[in-house]
Formats: sequence, C-alpha cells, structure tokens
Amino acid sequence: MRYRLTFLFVLAYLSFCYSQQVTNWKIFTDMKNVADVAFSGEIIWAATDGGAFKHSLTDSSFQTFTNAEGLTGVSLTSLMVDNLERKWFGSSNGVIDIYNEDDKSFNVILDIANANQINKSINYLNTTADTIIVSTDFGVSLINGKTLLFLDTFSKFGDFTANTKVNHADKLGLFYISTEEGVAIQKAGATNLSAPESWNTYTTSDGLPSNKIVKIVNYRDTIVAATDNGFASFNGSQWTPFIQAFNNNPISDVVTSGDSLFVLSENVIYIYYNRNLFQLYRSSFPTNRLSLNSNLDIAGASSKGVLHLKSDATGSYLIPNGPAANQFPSISVDNTGKLWSASGKDGTGVGFYTFDKVTWNNYNVENTPEIPNNDVYRAYSSTDNVGYLGTWGYGFIRTDTETFDVFNRSNSGMQGIPQNLDFLVITGFGNDSHNNLWVLNLWAADRKTLSMLTPDNLWYHFQIPAAQNLTLNHQDDLAVDAFDTKWYGSGDAARRGLFYFNEMKTYDDISDDRSGFISTPDGLTDADVRSVTIDKRGDVWIGTALGVTIISNTNSITSPGSSTLRIASVFALRQQSVNDIAVDPLNQKWVGTDQGLLLVNSDGSRLLAAYDSKNSPLLSDRIISVAVDEDAGIVYAGTEKSLTSFETPFIRPKEAFDKLFIYPNPYIVNNGSNFVTIDGLIANSEIKILTISGKLISEFPSPGGRTAQWDGRDDEGNLVSSGIYIVVAFDAEGNNTITGKVAVLRP
Repeated sequence: MRYRLTFLFVLAYLSFCYSQQVTNWKIFTDMKNVADVAFSGEIIWAATDGGAFKHSLTDSSFQTFTNAEGLTGVSLTSLMVDNLERKWFGSSNGVIDIYNEDDKSFNVILDIANANQINKSINYLNTTADTIIVSTDFGVSLINGKTLLFLDTFSKFGDFTANTKVNHADKLGLFYISTEEGVAIQKAGATNLSAPESWNTYTTSDGLPSNKIVKIVNYRDTIVAATDNGFASFNGSQWTPFIQAFNNNPISDVVTSGDSLFVLSENVIYIYYNRNLFQLYRSSFPTNRLSLNSNLDIAGASSKGVLHLKSDATGSYLIPNGPAANQFPSISVDNTGKLWSASGKDGTGVGFYTFDKVTWNNYNVENTPEIPNNDVYRAYSSTDNVGYLGTWGYGFIRTDTETFDVFNRSNSGMQGIPQNLDFLVITGFGNDSHNNLWVLNLWAADRKTLSMLTPDNLWYHFQIPAAQNLTLNHQDDLAVDAFDTKWYGSGDAARRGLFYFNEMKTYDDISDDRSGFISTPDGLTDADVRSVTIDKRGDVWIGTALGVTIISNTNSITSPGSSTLRIASVFALRQQSVNDIAVDPLNQKWVGTDQGLLLVNSDGSRLLAAYDSKNSPLLSDRIISVAVDEDAGIVYAGTEKSLTSFETPFIRPKEAFDKLFIYPNPYIVNNGSNFVTIDGLIANSEIKILTISGKLISEFPSPGGRTAQWDGRDDEGNLVSSGIYIVVAFDAEGNNTITGKVAVLRP
C-alpha cells in the first residue's frame, strides 16, 4: 500500500508538471443530434449529445460549448433559459450545468449525478418564479435558482410505481407531473409533496388516451395533456379527448403562445388556433422539441441540427461545423497538419472527415459519389500528403480531396474474404523507402495478406511464409520500419500475435523473402495486438491488451550475421489495455488506453503524465486513436465520445537557427507557475539566460524540439527581478548560436 501511494503521488506530481506545458485543449464533437432548444432573444441555444451550441440569427455565427469551455455534462438531454438569462443544461448522467453569459462562467450541480439511482437522465428543465423544476428518470427535484441548493425531491406519486420516469413537470397553480404511468396532480393544500398521498393520479381508466404523458400545458385556461396517442383535456376530475385530429397520433411536443397552440406530431409542426388546425412545416428528420420567440419563429430539436422555421414558414437546419459523427476509430496527420479520420465499420460508418485546424470537411456517399461506401475503417496519410482510406468491404480510397481513386478486387488484384471475394477489407497502410504503398488485407482468400502499389501503379501481392500457408483473418494495423520490414498484428485464433515480413526489394522473387511470427512464448506481452508503431530510433512498439512490447535491433531481419531481435516489455505500461500509440518529435510516446491517455519517455522507462476524464477535458477514459502534428506540437486523441486536441511544447526542431520567437514578451512573473516560451530551436539546443551585463542567470537544455520554456527563476530557484534578459541558444558543440531578448516584469 505504501508503494502504491508513493507511486500515485509521483504520478500526480508529474501530471501536474506536464499539465503546465499542455495547453489550449479543444473538443470536437458532432452536434447535429439536438435534444432540446431554447430561444434567448435573437439567439438559439441547443443541447446536443456532443455538448451545446448557440447560433446568432443576427450574424449567423456559431459558438460551441464542451468540457474544454467548462461544460461538465457530456450527452445533454434538456435545456432551459431562466429569468436571469442563465442557460441550464441537463445531461443523461444527471449533471446540471448553468452558464452565466455575463461572466462566461459555468456552475455545476452534481446532486442528481451522485444520487443513489440507476437512471438519472434530466428529461426536462422548467422554472416557476425562483424555483427550478427538474424532471428526471426517477422523479422530480426542486432547486433554488438563487442558491442552487436542492429544496426537495419527490419520486412517489400516489399509487404509481416509485421512481417512475417523469417526462415533464410544471406548476400551473398546482404541480402537474407527466410520467410514463399517467398524470399526477398535486392535491389542493398538500405541502409535503414527498408523501404519495399528496397526489391524485390519472390513467387511461380516467379518460387519458395513453399512460405515456409527454407534456402538460395550460391552454386558454384549460389543462391539456399531450401523450404518445393524442391529446386530452382535464375538467377537474376526468380527461376527455382534445383536438380530435390527433387521436391515435403521437405528440412529441406542444407549446402555447397566446391563443395559439403549436404542436409537433410525427415530425410535422401544426398550429391550432380558433379551433382550426393548420400544418406549418414537415421536417425531413426526426424532431422532438419546439421553442418559440417573440416573432413566432420556431426552433426545433432534430437529428439534423436545429430546425429554424421563420414566421413565413421557410425552414433551414442549423449546425456548427464539426465532424459528421463522434467516431474516430483511426486518425492520421499529414505533413501539412491536416487531420484525416475514419468513422466506422459494419454499417456504422459515415464516410471520412478531414480537419485543417479551422474547418471540418465530411465526405460520404451522399456528397461524394466517388466513395463506394460510408464504412471507412482505417485512415492513413502518406508522406506526399495523400489520404488513404481503408473501407470495410469495398477496398480503399486514394484522395487529395479533389480527386478520388477507388481500388478494389477488379483493379488491384487483391482478393476479399473467402465467402465473398469482392468483399475486400483494408486494415492498414504504410510507405517504404521507395515510396511504395503497402496495403494490409484483413482476410485474403488467396492468403496474400500484403499487397504493394508502386509509384508507377504496378501491383505486387505477397503471401507471408511465416503464415504457413494458412488463410488467416483479422490482420490489422500495419507499420513499415526504416529497413522496409512490414509489421502487423494478427487476431486469427490459429496465429494470434505479430507478423513481420521483408521481400528484400525483389518483388518477383520469393526465395529471399524473410518473415517471422512473434507471440507470447517469444516475449510478446500479450497475443492481442492492437497497435503497431515505429518510433524515431526504429524500434517497434506493440500495444496489446496487457501492455506494450518493444522490439529493437530490427536490422537483424535484413542483415545476415546480425544478432537476433531484442524483445522487452514496458514496465511503466504493464497491464494497460493499449489501443493506439503515437510518437512525438522528442520520441516520447502518447499511449491511448482504456484508462486514459498516457505519456512515457522515449524508451518507456518513465511514465511522465496521465490524462483522463477526471483530470482533463477528455470526455471519456477510453482512448481509441492517437495522432501527433509534429510541426505544431498538437496531440489528437479520439475517444468514443469526441476528438480532443491539445498543444504541447514538443514540436519538430528547426534544421538550422534562424530567429528566436520569445513569448509572452514582456513576461510577467507571477509565482513561477507560468512560463516564457523560446521558439525557433534546433534539436537538442542548450539555453542560457543572461543579464544585460552578461551575468549568467540560468542554464538548461531544451527538451529536444523546437521550443523550450523558462519559469523565470535563476539556477538557485529564485524568481528573477524585473529587467531585460538575454536568451542565448546554441547547439551541443557550440558551433551555432542565436540570441534574443525578453523583458521580465515582477508585479
């Protein structure tokens, strides 16, 4: 126990230190699946399963809100604007966030999220005076809108089942509760609402068309219940049919405005006025909530964004720019800094997406007919910045996003699975030293697992000797090392582990082909291989279900007389379920696991930092994919709920000194917790900080990349005084030197 506590303390300290260097967190989510909407003047607010956004009708701008901006809830389910213009967001796990636009701050209420309940979704948020009415999966809670303290919670209404789901609650003189079992109405004079006897309950036996009550409103002094089977009105003791045209029709939402009733039923918006019913708009997509503004504009929460219906009945769908889905099974960054992402397999894919640090572009069969199918499983960007997208059953796509080439069985010679030779699944790509493209086939019927496409568009196909003439399935995650050896994982029950292959650059001569198979008896940490990555030393890092294995001395495969492969496990990552590994410019490894994103040093001997949903803006602990933009120091982590990015100082170094960029300048020293960044360094630079008179203040090495940071302290750990300081950077031999200046201010 003492060792464990010490380890956790050290890890927490390291994570804190590195968190000072990790900045500008961003979260990218698909926000088209809107759960609730609300007007606030000329602003439409939306709660989605990827966070929240607002849209200005004045300037057509969007602003998104996720954990990176302070939002705590992830999958939002409800939204309300209170009388102080604060925005309340309820989520599927019971978290309630309150956004104050005046100071751009968030408050969070966790009482429901921490409650001893299984289902905690916030289904509706409502307000009466200063009290917030919260409808949940297990009852109704009342919150003081000023203090944000809970006033009461009641979950047993008359003879209804305890903890029944509440879809909507409102105080219309008395409390009216819309549940999955019927209507509950507060008895006149009842004050102890936690007592079941304080409620009268009504079901279909009392005239309701259904026991599933969606919402109750007061329309022209009449209590009206909307159900999944039409409307009913209440006369004080019984319910009777209301608006006969909706008999047997499900009602999704109903909103009152003066003498008008706006009804959403089966994706059609109606207005009921003076006992007449008019159809306003038919939505092309599932829609479940409505909101009105003073101009009688309508906002609808749909699966295609916010439906904005103007008073002249012209409609449009509003959605902020983002990825087409919250699915990032495979990501890659090209040399221009563009991110490429796959989306899914087996019918879950939505095509592929790219992101250039500003704009997301989504490509699918609807907007890009050249794409054979939306099931894009693997994304890879080559050294010439061309994207390669492996599909689940339709070969692969080569594209610069202007032209699209599709390679399948008919034009590549690759064969698909034994049951259907045309069903060609591509699970990995890699370039060798001659810029040949290597392609990995999931389950090649002809047992030719690897194929190669030359720059002259010639195809070669290879059967791996170590596969022992077996037809193996689940070949996944290809990497090509500096000696042109191809490494990939195999999940087939007959050969679970890691294969390697080198054709020795004789594409038509199989006699000199070299291959091998490595599994747990050979030192592999676990036979469940999930990631294969080549680091900057040429070592092969293999992520498995139980940790990481490093294979070095890989030149021995192609060099006769060389020593055998060296295989070792990474102690710092033992027992971790590893899904992906990315290498940064300092040869550090960013490791995506089921428990978060881990950073280890170049040889894996030290765990430097750990990020998860508890200590960072990450929306999920399960990291599926990782990629690094080396020229910007940006790390991308794909989770099952979002893509997260952040900036690090680990940036590809300059080839030669040109100019130092030192910022912030002037540098205001607070307590030593903020840093000044020195940008423009070559690999392994040394840094000296001098006074104007030439006195040495501090001396330290750069981490190895393009940037280094100084905390404003001298070599004895004291904060320096205000003044002008000279920054000198030089290479390890002292042959190349560059200088800059920084103004330091001590408050």
